[in-house]
Amino acid sequence: MTALAPLLQAFFTDRLMTQYGASPHTIASYRDTLRLLLSHVHQRTGKLPAHLDLADLDAATVGGFLHELEAVRGNSVATRNTRLAAIHSLFRYASLHAPEHADLISRVLGIQTKRATTTVVTFLSPAELDALLAAPDQTTWHGRRDHALLVLTAQTGLRVAELTALTASDLQLGVGAHVYCRGKGRKDRCTPLTAHTVGVLTSWLAARRPAGNDPLFATRRGTPLSHDAVARLVAKHTATAARTCPSLQTKHVTPHTLRHSAAMNLLHAGVDITVIALWLGHESPTTTRIYLHADMALKEQAVARTAPPNAGPARYQAGDTLLAYLDQL
Repeated sequence: MTALAPLLQAFFTDRLMTQYGASPHTIASYRDTLRLLLSHVHQRTGKLPAHLDLADLDAATVGGFLHELEAVRGNSVATRNTRLAAIHSLFRYASLHAPEHADLISRVLGIQTKRATTTVVTFLSPAELDALLAAPDQTTWHGRRDHALLVLTAQTGLRVAELTALTASDLQLGVGAHVYCRGKGRKDRCTPLTAHTVGVLTSWLAARRPAGNDPLFATRRGTPLSHDAVARLVAKHTATAARTCPSLQTKHVTPHTLRHSAAMNLLHAGVDITVIALWLGHESPTTTRIYLHADMALKEQAVARTAPPNAGPARYQAGDTLLAYLDQL
């Protein structure tokens, strides 16, 4: 092996696992990034990854890899920036252990993230959400599981990683019903559950009877659902719901769409944006402002409060009390 191999191994074992205590999700993301990068270099140079040196990963090579992610693999700018963050982390570690490559390392660290276009979030209307929740066939085991999963996700706005990590012991369905999860950035939070969600989950637990540490939503073999499995079941039931709700045919519905829908339901209910940020586990309320931009109803209300151009000030006239009484009947 060359100098790159032991450096790469130490980066995972010493930096990520020991020093940072990185989560399995972070380690998996960094692993996938570096596997893709090494495969890219192997295809371009013919050198096996175990025979590569740090000098083989210069700024031009890394730049070509990032371009391939977007142009060939069809990755988004956000994914490209996530891959670059993993590469930067490796090279910052390399700057301490391979100072002879300081010039090369500085050039790679100088590669900038790309600015991404901010798009309006996709969320489901109440009618669309009702159609989706009604789509699973609740006469089957999988249908009852999928229905419970969709109801919980739509009400709490859990991320798919938080959802698949839930165990039966994370639910409290008695007084003060809530679900506990450890979210992004290792932030613990408890999200209250509505009476309807409690009823659906109670029925699901009664049918499955899991032990405390068993996955809340599992396969028939009892193993946790993968992220891809959750995405597939959401897509499957969306296709079914689209037969009765045609507006779903034009929407790309993912598990994260249900998270957005939960946030929009809270916003429409008049919940303060800072409370929604706590509900979703956002690091800052700034992240939650995307829902203000997506809420056309709030914008229409703002327009209704404005006066047309060249309109003079109107004099206030009190309403008639008798007519007000009749309006209330």
